[in-house]
Amino acid sequence: MTAFDLDTRNMWSTMQEILTALCDPTRRAALAILCDSGEHCVCELMARLDVSQSRMSRHMKVLREAGLVLDRRDAQWVRYRRNPDLALEFSAVIDAVLAAEFNLGRKVA
Repeated sequence: MTAFDLDTRNMWSTMQEILTALCDPTRRAALAILCDSGEHCVCELMARLDVSQSRMSRHMKVLREAGLVLDRRDAQWVRYRRNPDLALEFSAVIDAVLAAEFNLGRKVA
């Protein structure tokens, strides 16, 4: 196996993780909210998306583990923002998924 093959496998593994994270409508909606370049705590996200705190926290954990969001502890709050260091190819996929959902008339946030 060459280094190129390994890089390609890693890329597809990462893409699979990202697409799996994007399968859930609540996670897509949370990402759409985070597209404003600001930070949001779970309490803000759960209020806007009408989900429980534990459910929202689980969704954010999936997004964080997929590398789509970063978190920062602020006293008792955890604030989330979209990962600005995500590879452009992966960011483009996320943007395309969110744009397609918006263009199809579905509410994403």
